[in-house]
Amino acid sequence: MQKYPTWPNLAAMMFTCARQWPSKPMLRDWRDGAWHSTTWGEFARMTASCARALRAAGVSAGDRVLLCAENRPEYPIAETALMAIRAVPVPAYVTNTAEDHAHLLRDSGARVAIVSTPALADRVRQGAASLGGLDMLVVMDAPKDAQPPVVAWRVLVADHRPADDIAAEAATIPSGAMACIIYTSGTGGAPRGVMLPHKSILSNCAGAFELVRPLKLKDETYLSYLPLAHAYEHTVGQFFLLSIGSEVVYSRGVEHLAADMMTVRPTILTAVPRVLDVIRSRVLGQVAREKPLKQRLFHEAVRIGEKKAEGVPLNLLERAVDPVLDRMVRAKVRNRFGGRLVAAISGGARLEPAVGRFFLSMGLCIMQGYGQTEAGPVISANPPDAIRIDTVGVALEGVDLRIAEDGEILVRGDLVMDGYWGRTRDSEATIIDGWLHTGDIGELDNGYLRITDRKKDMIVLSGGENVSPAKIEGRLMAEPEIAQAVVTGDGKAGLSALIVPADGVDEEAVAHGIARANKRLSVTERIRKHAIVPPFTIENGLLTPSQKIRRTLVIRANLQTLEAMY
Repeated sequence: MQKYPTWPNLAAMMFTCARQWPSKPMLRDWRDGAWHSTTWGEFARMTASCARALRAAGVSAGDRVLLCAENRPEYPIAETALMAIRAVPVPAYVTNTAEDHAHLLRDSGARVAIVSTPALADRVRQGAASLGGLDMLVVMDAPKDAQPPVVAWRVLVADHRPADDIAAEAATIPSGAMACIIYTSGTGGAPRGVMLPHKSILSNCAGAFELVRPLKLKDETYLSYLPLAHAYEHTVGQFFLLSIGSEVVYSRGVEHLAADMMTVRPTILTAVPRVLDVIRSRVLGQVAREKPLKQRLFHEAVRIGEKKAEGVPLNLLERAVDPVLDRMVRAKVRNRFGGRLVAAISGGARLEPAVGRFFLSMGLCIMQGYGQTEAGPVISANPPDAIRIDTVGVALEGVDLRIAEDGEILVRGDLVMDGYWGRTRDSEATIIDGWLHTGDIGELDNGYLRITDRKKDMIVLSGGENVSPAKIEGRLMAEPEIAQAVVTGDGKAGLSALIVPADGVDEEAVAHGIARANKRLSVTERIRKHAIVPPFTIENGLLTPSQKIRRTLVIRANLQTLEAMY
């Protein structure tokens, strides 16, 4: 595998790849009851057409443009077109409310929006109403009778001229120019716009290339299901994997993910821990219903698999039965991912080590990583040939990482953002002397980074003990009976938990799960009281689009329940 190529910016990267692989399948999506493929050559032609049309309609360099769509080919076409004319894409989640859109439009100053469906157009239009409306609203699935300021996507991509002029123009954009503004998920307050230059995402791509070198990736198939508005999917799924020649297949949605894995049979996958938790819980639930012999075989497959994953030599009997267990047990779990998976990169939240070890024991390469939007977003990850699943791996090549005296993780390098849009004070408090202050607490162990908590999420009990809620919540959610958990107890004598049970699980079973988790926690960390609460969802505002629990909002929504417990 050669050295990763260098490009001045992301748009130039995409056009260069298109010249190199004009007839190669690039994107695949489900439309009209069938899968449809888009080649690199088609992508470049439509991107150049879109760029010309947007400029002719008045979109200029520096203009912010809201981009809100499901994962589909039009997304990278629109974003690359905007970048090519030096406009600034502002990705937005399709789950955003009208109020969410109003915040993004007001904060970024965007006067143009590109959306996928008429329903999303209505929501964005509602958000823009209090701001004086929009100058232009592009709708990908616009009806034939669309009226200004609505512009149909098909009009933007109707130009069939070669892409040479736009590609040549894009090549002149410097790497330090702003590529996009990605708003943070907002697990705490209102989302802030992170200004990412081209070099930030390109630095991530180059670092990821060196990280996965041992996998010898070539012509991979990648299943994209995490929202492209999320910095993790935006960098890995939209730019890095495409840049090394992978075909990106857009899932029909999270509700179809299991079926799409079987159909697409991906070789590469990004995953948030929540998805891995669900798959593991379903497997364990199914095993629990099997006859004793099958249960014993399963647990033996896990035990031997964990030894192999940890590099512990197998004895003679284990070596003899291992291939049989692999065919009878582990292969069935791998087949849930389509049976061809080379590696899955887990990020976006903390992966409980027990969950990671389970998939490693099944012969699946799970590479846990760490990052944040302000860093492009990838900071570190586990090398595929040297995984330590209780850590988030080693810093990517080109990333300086150190631990401050108070335990905070500091990061420096091209990956660091330019700052928060319109928030000079916040920017200066976050980037000091070139070092990004992540707000996360961690420790280094022979170069491997271990996250211990968020600086501002620490719980201080009435006895003065500092407790990490993230660690305890991870332990709780690793139990098959518990789907979601939020731990509280600031200023109290002990900890309590708000628990969302797994499907079909009663309160007694939840109590057993908590008891098991407590056995693996110190006396101070143990849950003393708990309450069953409704699920935390994107729809009720208690879950971010990237599946992170909004702890502050969950606690606020359940104040009466918490008061009753204490």
